[in-house]
Amino acid sequence: MSEMNEVTKDKLITDLKLVIMDTEELLRATAGQAGDKIADLRLKAQDHLTAAKIKLADAETMVVDKAKAVGRATDDFVHDNPWRAVGFAAGIGFVAGLLIGRR
Repeated sequence: MSEMNEVTKDKLITDLKLVIMDTEELLRATAGQAGDKIADLRLKAQDHLTAAKIKLADAETMVVDKAKAVGRATDDFVHDNPWRAVGFAAGIGFVAGLLIGRR
């Protein structure tokens, strides 16, 4: 379940980056437009864009921190249980070899 959340977070970050890029492009394209209504919309879009950038930075920080924590936990496990880690790696290698050999 946690792996699914990480994939979802990564996808959300990627999608949010695309939305930010598209919004910035839209703001550049409408820079020459005049009128109170378009100026208000541009200001509102700029405010939302700034908020989205802040949330994106927070989400990226959270994902990086989570990845570092998982890495530390894995490192601790391997140091505390070296033979168990070797056995697990050998088992994975054996299963991968069986699957590749069947092709």
